[in-house]
Amino acid sequence: MIGWEYLSPRRVQQISRKQRWPVNLGLAALNIAIMRVTIGSLAYLSAVTAADQSYGLLNQLAAPEWLSIIVTLLFLDFAIYCQHIVSHKWPLLWRLHQVHHTDLEFDATTAVRFHPLEIMISMLYKMLCIVLIGANPWAVIAFEIILNGAATFNHSNIDIPPALDKKLRWLVITPDMHRIHHSTLSPETDSNYGFSISCWDRLCRTYVAEPKQSQTAMAIGLKPFRELHELGFMQLLLLPFKALRKR
Repeated sequence: MIGWEYLSPRRVQQISRKQRWPVNLGLAALNIAIMRVTIGSLAYLSAVTAADQSYGLLNQLAAPEWLSIIVTLLFLDFAIYCQHIVSHKWPLLWRLHQVHHTDLEFDATTAVRFHPLEIMISMLYKMLCIVLIGANPWAVIAFEIILNGAATFNHSNIDIPPALDKKLRWLVITPDMHRIHHSTLSPETDSNYGFSISCWDRLCRTYVAEPKQSQTAMAIGLKPFRELHELGFMQLLLLPFKALRKR
């Protein structure tokens, strides 16, 4: 996606990669390291344990594998959609999630700009969802791959022809669709919560088709955070523990 952005960018970025990428990729590296030595494998292990002990709805019903895979993928995708909404509405979780939204530009590295505590809470939440539904272990692995791949795609600064974008949106979250979610305007920030498939936003009426400003001119980020010196690596790690700013 980074190569695609370089060859065919959607927006001209005003802030250089050298100023943003060390922070975004630094957070990604820290998250990988923390998850590696803590709970990184919890989703898969929870699915295996649930299958062995017959925990969860799908295991209780003895659903065929093809059905358990489909239900697992759809259920987990909707669960992440719901988690995303709660992360915006509940101040305690917004303290963590705002780190993701403080990026002043929008590209593939934005997809990995998360506070470590949010990553860990997300994993624990997925574990509970996996045990509740009795998720298929192979579908859990597939979901993690799809989730990360889709997030990298829909955060990327790639230029997709508008006609093609409109067609793709009926199935998947496109960069133009998700970029609206990173607008500085609160009604737009509180929309387009999906990460993978686009149906949840349409069904739950959180879908916004176009931003008030054009895709190439809209401001990205959060209104209270417009200065780069406040958005360094250490500043973002400490941000959830500071007073919340009204957006």
